Amino acid sequence: MEKDRLFNGIATKFADNIYGTTKGKLRHLILCDVLTPYVSKPLSILEVGGGTGIMAAHLAQQGHTVMLTDASQDVLTLATENLAGFSNVTIKQQYLQDIKDIKNYDLVVCHAVLEWLDKPFEAIDFLFENLNQGSRLSLSFFNKDAALMANAIYGNFEYIERGLKVKNQVKLNPHQALPAKQVVDYCTDKGFRILGKTGVRCFHDYMKVNEHQTSKFEQLLRTERQYNQVEPFLWLGKYFHLMLEKP
Repeated sequence: MEKDRLFNGIATKFADNIYGTTKGKLRHLILCDVLTPYVSKPLSILEVGGGTGIMAAHLAQQGHTVMLTDASQDVLTLATENLAGFSNVTIKQQYLQDIKDIKNYDLVVCHAVLEWLDKPFEAIDFLFENLNQGSRLSLSFFNKDAALMANAIYGNFEYIERGLKVKNQVKLNPHQALPAKQVVDYCTDKGFRILGKTGVRCFHDYMKVNEHQTSKFEQLLRTERQYNQVEPFLWLGKYFHLMLEKP
C-alpha cells in the first residue's frame, strides 16, 4: 500500500485531466453502457477507488445504495461536494485491503485502480477471496497493449524499448499498465466467471486529427459502441473492462 499512487495535492488537476476531456467523457459513457445490463434492480454497490464520485452519482441516480471508498482524502473532498445531494451514497477514506465488509455488496466497482497499485494482482486476489458467491465485480484497467500501439503510432520507439517506463514518472500517467489478456487469464485462473469483455476507447486515442475527438464526438461514440465488444477492436481499447462473477 505504501507504494500505491494516490492523488493528494493534485486532486483537482486529476479531475480536470480525466473528466474535463473527451477521453474522460467517452470512458465514462462506455463504462455506464457496460454496467447497464447488470444494475436493472436496486443493488448494494461498493465502489473501490471511486475518485470524485462521477460513477457513484450515476449509480445513485438509478436508486442504488453506494459506498464510495478511496485512499486519497483530497479526492474525497471533491467527491463529497459532487455527491452532496445524494442520501443513498456513503463516502469513506479507505485502502482496498482495509475493506472488511465486501461480502455485504451485490456489486463491486473497481475502475481505473489496478494501474495505480504497486501489486495489482494481489488486489484481484483480495477481491475474489472476499466476494460472496454470486456477487459481481466490474473491473477496468489501463491496457498496456493499447499503450504500446499508441506509442508505436507516434514513433516513440525508445519509450517502447524501455518497457514503457520513463526515468521521471509523470504523476498522472499510470505506472502499472497491464496487458489485457494477462488480466483476463489471471481472473479466469483465479476462478472468476467472465460475463463480458469490452474495450474502452478502441479508436479515440488513435485518431490522427485530434480535433475530431471533439468535432466528431457523436460519430466516434457510435463507432466505439458498435465495435468495443468485437474482436480484434476490443483488445485495442486504451482501457479494458471485465464484468466478472464469483461462482
